[in-house]
Amino acid sequence: MMKELLTTACLVAALPLCAQWPDYPTSKTPHDADGKAKLDAPTPRTADGKPDLSGIWEYRGPMIPGAGQRAGQQGAPPRTPPPPPPLPADGIPLATFRNIGAGFKDGLPLRPAATELLRARKAENSKDNPDAHCLPLGLMQLHTHPQPRKIIQSPDVTVILYEAQAGIRQIFTDGRKLPPADAQPWWYGYSIGHWDGDTMVVETTGFRDDVWLDIDGTPLTNKGKLTERFHRVNYGTLNIDVTVEDPTMYTAPFTVKVIQRIMPDTELIEFICQENDRSGPHLVGK
Repeated sequence: MMKELLTTACLVAALPLCAQWPDYPTSKTPHDADGKAKLDAPTPRTADGKPDLSGIWEYRGPMIPGAGQRAGQQGAPPRTPPPPPPLPADGIPLATFRNIGAGFKDGLPLRPAATELLRARKAENSKDNPDAHCLPLGLMQLHTHPQPRKIIQSPDVTVILYEAQAGIRQIFTDGRKLPPADAQPWWYGYSIGHWDGDTMVVETTGFRDDVWLDIDGTPLTNKGKLTERFHRVNYGTLNIDVTVEDPTMYTAPFTVKVIQRIMPDTELIEFICQENDRSGPHLVGK
């Protein structure tokens, strides 16, 4: 897409206009004897003893062909379905940017309405995906997006800044409840969190009725709910298990895993999707 082409142009053009922000050491990053970030160091903790999820994180799961890269042009979708990603030791399938159900041997538990909606979206080359129109992405697309995200954690709220579409998400951890079912829907829904030992459990409802969970168009409606379990395994690794519930689209809840890796000594890049965007009018369906 246009945003990826522009990033690629900056990488190949030796122009001051495309220079990146200078690296700056992340405070309190553990290092090994060679001065490299020690990614397997213990999980940092906040003043109240909770695991500290703060940092800039990049998706490190399997990249299905055609899903694009942060600094590369999107490729054409594969002619045949790629093999499923390897199953983690805990048995929870890995989500991918193109297809969150890629790790399920028998596919997702889709209802007929969801099967038809997904088929229709894929038949149109996913041209109506909000990401292609500079609109906010669904939370699952943001979890698996090749552009990074920055987590800022405080006792009462955790904020996630997404480089993709310059998104901002709030997770309230001050004890409030989820809003009523008839509350105004949001692109990202409404998120509340609490700690279960060393895992932050986040519940999100209040979605719009047209959420895309991946590039293909796996659906979520305003009846849906996401339950995320954020667990920082060590300094360098963040695992997020996401359970999707939506009785209008699925016959049963299902859970996928997302793996993210810390990015020390860097910052997010300003990303204005509609700036000089000329690709939208040229998107094609069938």
